[in-house]
Amino acid sequence: MKTLRNAASLVAGALLVAAVPAQAEITVGVVLGASGPAASISIPYRNVYEKVVTRMLGGQPAKVIVLDDTGNPGEAVKHMRRLITEDKADIILGSTYTPACLAMADVALEAKIPMVCMSPTVVAADKAPWFFTIPQRLPVMIGGIVDHMKAENVKSVGFIGFTDGWGDLTLGALEQGVGPAGIKVVAKERYARNDTSVTAQVLKVMAANPDAVFLGASGTPAVLPQATLVERGYKGRIYQTHGVINRDFLRVGGKNVEGMVAPTGPLVVADQLPDSNPMKKVALDFFRQYAAAFPDDGRNPFAGYAYDGWLVLQAAAANAVRKAKPGTPEFRAALRDSMENVKEVVGTHAVYNTTPSDHNGADSRARVMVTVQGGSWKLLP
Repeated sequence: MKTLRNAASLVAGALLVAAVPAQAEITVGVVLGASGPAASISIPYRNVYEKVVTRMLGGQPAKVIVLDDTGNPGEAVKHMRRLITEDKADIILGSTYTPACLAMADVALEAKIPMVCMSPTVVAADKAPWFFTIPQRLPVMIGGIVDHMKAENVKSVGFIGFTDGWGDLTLGALEQGVGPAGIKVVAKERYARNDTSVTAQVLKVMAANPDAVFLGASGTPAVLPQATLVERGYKGRIYQTHGVINRDFLRVGGKNVEGMVAPTGPLVVADQLPDSNPMKKVALDFFRQYAAAFPDDGRNPFAGYAYDGWLVLQAAAANAVRKAKPGTPEFRAALRDSMENVKEVVGTHAVYNTTPSDHNGADSRARVMVTVQGGSWKLLP
């Protein structure tokens, strides 16, 4: 009789175990330029993914593999292929700069794996189904610059930007925004991220005598044209993109970047926001976590983008794990479908609401305007 009871208990236990879904690890591949010209942008992403985020997604354990592409799009593609074929990644986060994201988008389409670009990059419609972004799209951010120009009665603007895809995107967004506002682009100059002089470009722009200059650059390489404009005596307003909002830019730029104006997500000036702003609490809570691990990095917006990407992925994974098992093509497809139907995810930079036609999901609430005052970021009215 005792033997029968023991046998019954074993069967009942086996049935109970079978009724509990087995956990399967979700593999997240991260590709970023932690060394090279994109380092000042990329290191905060690496910090967050290696030391801050929890290792759970949708109730499943998550493995995060971080690889450095050295600021080289070719390396980014090579790392992405390795993550897909050798590590069986379910999703790719990265890279952190436009040229690499554009190159990686081809691989995402070919392999049918969702990727989240950490630059506000736009791809062709045929690649869009597998391509997502976290940083605010340029029309949202440049719109803030155009509104500020109108308020300051700017009638003409000069442009100096990178020679790569980021320069193309920022110039395109500028031209699209200022046209309806009656502001004329009177000069367009370009430079490479690793250039050490932009004197010729600055002199050409100054010769056009614009009321303002917009710099389509990012990270510490964006200091060079601003410093040269200041050294050459330019007195008009200088605008930068949200790609410069970090401590390294302020450190390298020093007095040369005082008074510049740029758009950014609410995170950087979270303590200056009203309590009614839904992102304020999330941003301040996140930076308490981040500062505990990286006390010398301050309120870095790129760290916030990294965290927001994880929040969006958490929301999507919670739905995808109910449909397929991680490590399979079916799970990648389910995750992609979930990524484009995220609703009201409150992050540090935005409230994300994605749709099949909008793989970013950040609206104008994700933008505030700041200036540099006394070596710090100051919220503008």
